[in-house]
Amino acid sequence: MIIINSPSNDAYFNIALEEFLLYEYPTESIFLLYVNAPSIIVGKFQNTLAEINLDFVKEKNIKVVRRMSGGGTVYHDLGNLNFSFHTLLGQNDFMDFSKFTEPVVKVLNQFNVPAKLEGRNDLLVEGKKFSGNAKLARNGKMIQHGTILFDSDMSVLDNALKINPLKYKDKAVKSNRARVINLKEYLPDDVTIEDLKQALIGEMLLTNQMTSIYELTSEDIASVEKLIYDKYNTWDWNFGFSPKYSFKNAAKIPAGFIEIHLDVVRGGIIEKAKIFGDFFASKPIEEFEQLFIGKNHNENEIRAVLESVDVTEYFGKVTIDEIISIFK
Repeated sequence: MIIINSPSNDAYFNIALEEFLLYEYPTESIFLLYVNAPSIIVGKFQNTLAEINLDFVKEKNIKVVRRMSGGGTVYHDLGNLNFSFHTLLGQNDFMDFSKFTEPVVKVLNQFNVPAKLEGRNDLLVEGKKFSGNAKLARNGKMIQHGTILFDSDMSVLDNALKINPLKYKDKAVKSNRARVINLKEYLPDDVTIEDLKQALIGEMLLTNQMTSIYELTSEDIASVEKLIYDKYNTWDWNFGFSPKYSFKNAAKIPAGFIEIHLDVVRGGIIEKAKIFGDFFASKPIEEFEQLFIGKNHNENEIRAVLESVDVTEYFGKVTIDEIISIFK
């Protein structure tokens, strides 16, 4: 086994690093640890826009990244330690989460934290969740990764993952907003997230034969950065990969009441647009609706469409920003 302590706090880098390691080390067992700056990590099969508070995320410059594994959406920040086990698929039961959560539970028990695995894939202390875990199988290997809420900003977590359930209707898996807790509440004040990380590294060195610590080379980092550029920092992967969904939103603005309905197919492409309201239009609203067919449901493309026409001809005295707010 090799142990890697990621040198980066960039969520794009660390999620891309997991994929890089999967293919770069097809037979090697790996234990990876990383801490991300504020970011939202979305499960592979989820509708990103239905999981996040987009306005808040943009205001706070929180990165949004889709990972390779299924499961629910999680919030990461510098108070959140993430761990990832890579092993050969045939050596372990894919549905058993206990083997790779056991070292975490053991270390926390050594800190007198009464942690334990409960349910399918959650780690709890006194009935409150501090860690969720997810898995994937690819290229003959299995990855199990999880979060550890150590001293995360819960107020940001609540706001970043808050969404109006009436806006989106889809068949994607919704995240279970379980009650969560920071481990800091159960640990002495002088214990830091770095202490916990080093304790986990020490446990893996002690209990696994032929284990060594590996530092990423400049070539490794360059490969990960290319993967970020090609995939993990793209709208197509982080948002457009979402399954088909229906979007509905409405707002009362000075020009009147406007309600927007969108049917969006996989890839984030608008297939159908309908607009209702009590506004006054000098041009047919059907003409305006057709402008969005085939466009991506993201702010940049919506803005480009709106800037290509005189929106006042369809809604009266409005601004582009007022119309864009209803598409979000």
